[in-house]
Amino acid sequence: MNIYLGVDTGGTFTDFVLLKNNQLQTHKVLSTPQAPEQAILAGISDLQLTTLAASDNLYIVHGSTVATNAVLEGKGVNTVFITNRGFKDMLSLGRQARRELYNLQPAYNALPVKAEYCLETGGRLSASGEVLDDLSSQDLENLVKQVKALKPQSVVINLLFSYLDDRFEKQIAQALQKAFPALFISCSSNILPEYKEYERGMTTWLNAYVGPLVQGYLKRLQQGVTNSVAARTTITVMQSAGNTIAAELAGEQAVHMLLSGPAGGLAAAEYLGKLTRFKRLLTFDMGGTSTDVALIEGKIQLTNESKIAAYPVAIPMVDMHTIGAGGGSIAFIDAGGLLQVGPESASASPGPACYGQGGVAATVTDANLVLGRLLPEAFLGGGLSLDVDAAYKAVHTLAAQLNLSCEQTAQGIVKIANEHMANALRVMSVQRGIDPRDLCLTSFGGAGGLHVCALANALQISTAMVPVYSGVLSALGMLVAPKGRELSRTLNALLSDKIEDEINQALAQLINQGEVALLKEAVVKKDIAITTRLDCRYQGQSYTLSIPYAYLDKTAIQQCKQEFITRHQQRYGHRLDLPVELVNVRVSLNANQKMLQLDKVRAKNKKVKPLDTSVPGNNIAVYPREEIAVSQLITGPALITETTATTFVDSGWQCEMDSFGNLILRPYHK
Repeated sequence: MNIYLGVDTGGTFTDFVLLKNNQLQTHKVLSTPQAPEQAILAGISDLQLTTLAASDNLYIVHGSTVATNAVLEGKGVNTVFITNRGFKDMLSLGRQARRELYNLQPAYNALPVKAEYCLETGGRLSASGEVLDDLSSQDLENLVKQVKALKPQSVVINLLFSYLDDRFEKQIAQALQKAFPALFISCSSNILPEYKEYERGMTTWLNAYVGPLVQGYLKRLQQGVTNSVAARTTITVMQSAGNTIAAELAGEQAVHMLLSGPAGGLAAAEYLGKLTRFKRLLTFDMGGTSTDVALIEGKIQLTNESKIAAYPVAIPMVDMHTIGAGGGSIAFIDAGGLLQVGPESASASPGPACYGQGGVAATVTDANLVLGRLLPEAFLGGGLSLDVDAAYKAVHTLAAQLNLSCEQTAQGIVKIANEHMANALRVMSVQRGIDPRDLCLTSFGGAGGLHVCALANALQISTAMVPVYSGVLSALGMLVAPKGRELSRTLNALLSDKIEDEINQALAQLINQGEVALLKEAVVKKDIAITTRLDCRYQGQSYTLSIPYAYLDKTAIQQCKQEFITRHQQRYGHRLDLPVELVNVRVSLNANQKMLQLDKVRAKNKKVKPLDTSVPGNNIAVYPREEIAVSQLITGPALITETTATTFVDSGWQCEMDSFGNLILRPYHK
């Protein structure tokens, strides 16, 4: 028997979606941030996977926050940075851009790599690939001695223009690997063979900074699963681009896991968008710690201009905007006497006050409970009973200082959190020249359904969707995401028919590289879907737009050039009378795993009536989601409860379930 388990490790909860005997089962457990594998093993036990037979096959697809948390908390490993002579301060200087232009006393930012861990050597190339400073045997001996004295856990090798010729990086890596077999080594020509030495170096440093931690974590997880589950087990890991990679390879490419969990939610949203008629989705994933906002235009949008903390990450990642607003976001009164919410979170421990685990600070979850938008006995399907008195006590502490009632203060907390999220939604829509009123607001995450109507009102959006299994949608996404690779290299030239052969040759090399990697993961070649793109810009510009390229089509270059001009006009509002320049070539290879195929829900004979349970003082009707009939209209105010989430249908809104179990919400006028 084949069993599939999708796992998403979040800051507050670890979510599970189990596919067994063609039946889906969902589950949540509190996360264990200090040892994330413990929460996963607890969930495996709760789902009774420890009873599987040795002849069964268990496939685990996992989204992890280990790499992300290590970067955000500054808890990576000691890393040596190696570059050419005269450039050891490359990562410290960066782009010399000021985050706060008019702040005369900006806060000090710790250097990514301490000065004594930055080493210089030969092996320098020119922009055309000529050797300007050769790499001698003495250079290699010196590096070995210096690394031995520093005793790092990992090493970054980032030489100038190594994307043109990687031989010097390889020589350094071979010398260090021979001298230190256990050393984790990242070469920029392997991690990101693109121009811009700072972004390439920073991305490669991030990979080395968290790589040993990710490798150690995945080994502990694999060992824990092996010890507790008799079935043959295969573990794969979600990457930041929305596709998966074998766990044994993930540690070497740890930088590709920085948005591992959120990418799962977008993979599921894209999948559901294809099942429904809503192709353009404005998504927000609201969990316990943060909210992730993204735009799906038929498919997931990728970017190579992301940031994690203050660090640029130039690999392809889901194009997403993240803010510190979640169910666990803590409310407080600032020095000016104003109510504020987040970004600090109560996390999984101690959690919101209502969790009864020692938390005393008021959070967004506590506020929703005070407002009657959560049922204490129905939270997590009754798996966690919420402490109403503790929530009131936490909110009352703030209410007394504000001279307001508990309900007024709770309403204020929710409104402020909503405004933070509405601004994030505007970043991904209005600020990009996209009218949000043309989009379907798609809410998921454990807390998302409580805020979807308010956010739709704020952006004047007339259609919203709360997907099936919304509370664990990122875990569901693990089961629909394809195995894949995102590959690129710099090829800098004016975009014209003269370089068609050169473009096709570069793309062919990347395609072959990706196919070889996927075939090693038991992918059948005919199942691999390949898309190619070119990063283009007007000559003299610094930033690019990624444009589809019809590989081997004789008209591809002219089509690409025209598409660039059109998109530049849409994005920036103007076009220039300048040549179009090619910067990078890109290849996406994806092989659908076909683990999961959602079926339509069974039609029910009659419409469900509200439960006898009512929310005290609020006159809010309560409906169990699993009992709602397809196309049954539910008028707000109402709560729709399920095991992993709650949806609040606000006054002035109506909700109905579509044939796949998604809740479709629209405003109505009496």
